[in-house]
Amino acid sequence: MSSLTRLLHPTSIAVIGGGAWCISVIEQARKFGFQGDIWPVHPKAGALAGEAAFASLEDLPASPDVAFVGINRHATIEAVAALSDMGAGGAVCFASGFTEARAEDGEGANLQARLVQAAGDMPILGPNCYGFVNGLARAAVWPDQHGMRPVDRGVAILTQSSNIAINMTMQRRALPLAFMLTSGNQAQTHQADIAAALLDDDRITAIGVHIEGFGDLRKWEALAKKARARDVPIVALKMGRSAHAQAATISHTASLAGEDAGAQAFLDRLGIARLDDIPSFLECLKLLHVTGGLDSNGLGSISCSGGEASLAADMAEDRDVHFPPLSQKQKDNLRDALGPMVALANPLDYHTYIWRDTEAMTRAWSAMMSPEQALTLAIVDYPHTDATDWDCATQAALNCVARTGRPFAVTATLPELLPEDVALRLMKGGVVPFAGLHEALASVEAASRPSAPDAEPVLLPSDTNTNHVLTEAEAKQALAEFGVRVPQSVVASAEGAEDASANLTGPFAVKGVGLAHKSEHAAVRLGVHAEAVAKVAAEIGTDEVLIEEMAEGGVAELLVGVTRDPAHGYVLTLGAGGVLTEILRDTVSLLIPSSRDVVQDALSRLKCAPLLAGYRGKPAADMESILDTVEAVQAYVIANASHVSEVEINPLICTLDRAVAVDALIRKASS
Repeated sequence: MSSLTRLLHPTSIAVIGGGAWCISVIEQARKFGFQGDIWPVHPKAGALAGEAAFASLEDLPASPDVAFVGINRHATIEAVAALSDMGAGGAVCFASGFTEARAEDGEGANLQARLVQAAGDMPILGPNCYGFVNGLARAAVWPDQHGMRPVDRGVAILTQSSNIAINMTMQRRALPLAFMLTSGNQAQTHQADIAAALLDDDRITAIGVHIEGFGDLRKWEALAKKARARDVPIVALKMGRSAHAQAATISHTASLAGEDAGAQAFLDRLGIARLDDIPSFLECLKLLHVTGGLDSNGLGSISCSGGEASLAADMAEDRDVHFPPLSQKQKDNLRDALGPMVALANPLDYHTYIWRDTEAMTRAWSAMMSPEQALTLAIVDYPHTDATDWDCATQAALNCVARTGRPFAVTATLPELLPEDVALRLMKGGVVPFAGLHEALASVEAASRPSAPDAEPVLLPSDTNTNHVLTEAEAKQALAEFGVRVPQSVVASAEGAEDASANLTGPFAVKGVGLAHKSEHAAVRLGVHAEAVAKVAAEIGTDEVLIEEMAEGGVAELLVGVTRDPAHGYVLTLGAGGVLTEILRDTVSLLIPSSRDVVQDALSRLKCAPLLAGYRGKPAADMESILDTVEAVQAYVIANASHVSEVEINPLICTLDRAVAVDALIRKASS
């Protein structure tokens, strides 16, 4: 595919078609201040929206930098082929009815394949998309209203959804939008391709991506690497948290991981923070535009109300942010500024003794700022009746940034209580104007996430149909060959169970063979002594039983599982194990391959992590053995990726000196 430069920064726009949408493209381009050529193409119209029309593409005076193709889907393919042949810079394909239609006869998919073939090396956006608005170049290739303004620098937002894009352009939060771009079906030009191209423009301060599906994982990995090199933060609004678990739920791992675990693990691996709602997404981009990424999650909060101070503390409770205690230097400076009547703490209620005294407010607010706080925020709600008396707060915030050079924000508890003109004034002076306390805290949490280290490319999922489940004994044997420690065991008929166990050391675990969830069928008996093996085997009732030596002395039980996620790779799930796995739901998810250090860090984030470390004087588990087991499971999956879809160890008994897989499951393709 050719460069996106001409497409995204056009000096000439061809508009193919004569309907209302095409007329709107011309009107919106001129309204936004586009100074280049606009060439309507229509076989019968002499002019469209005041611009002289050309009967065909062949009649154009030159090859256009970009064309808006606003005709039906069949004609779109012909027009794109002609544009490609004449060397156009790119095209926006507006028509729908391609793969998004999901026609049972496959017509939409066939048409989309033909469209991509027709484009050749010429980049196209869509189909089924609105196009883009470039606030840096005053260029709009956009068939509808939008709320953007020309800017000298700002953030770029990419989305597949044109309607969501329109709504975000209408924001009145003082967020400088340099680019709004929709990609529709991403038939040829991928979101990650576009974002990577935008990284070449130093005027782009941050990139926000609304993601419905990742598609080509390698493109996202390349984008993340380039963004780290350019030090441009990327945040995501990713859909899919509410998706149901994967259809394959033989293992606990599959039901726990679901479809979204792989997406989150992939974003974590890329170092792209995720926001859950559009307001927080926009506010985070605003923060990143002003400050870049934050160097910690420490937060300072100042307000003239104890209620607001408590509200800030409570709302931050479930987020990965914290309020560092005040240092002695801060206390001394605050006491000098506020006097003896104010209780000093973070969050701080400074009362209203100094309200309207801008210099005193500046000294107090500046005293609250410290290196332990990546951002200090003053909670200020401006009344929509008469906000004149609140100008002291605006100026004090501006003074704080001018005097200290450290990040500072003004935060309204309610989004509607931060007027746009005030927000613009604050932004111009380097103050982050947050429209909403919830949004502010979400933004700080996202912006303070540490950068992800360079990682190996994810293991791409195979498309093999997997439908064969190994027996527990077979699964353990397969994993043991890669280094997983398993108990000594034997498989025997119920009648021969006693003789078969003679060479093992009791007590034993006796399990029925051929059942997916043995505990639900009362087919697992633990602590069985040699003389009771035959009786227990008969009671279980399966044709064969697995008899194995008990793994004793465990200080914790873990789950180590892998599921093949068709969209994101192989999801490695680590969590609290045993029969309560799905009730506790204490898990973290990574993607394969993950390094030993990454795995250890993930284990430390589990709620059951204190058990592994030795809780309240209890002995600690052998962490090196646990990590060895996880590495062995990953090695098995990598070696068998072409035909494995699920692997699970549950539980992994973690003792003082070893980690033993006492139950295992593998699902793979039939041989």
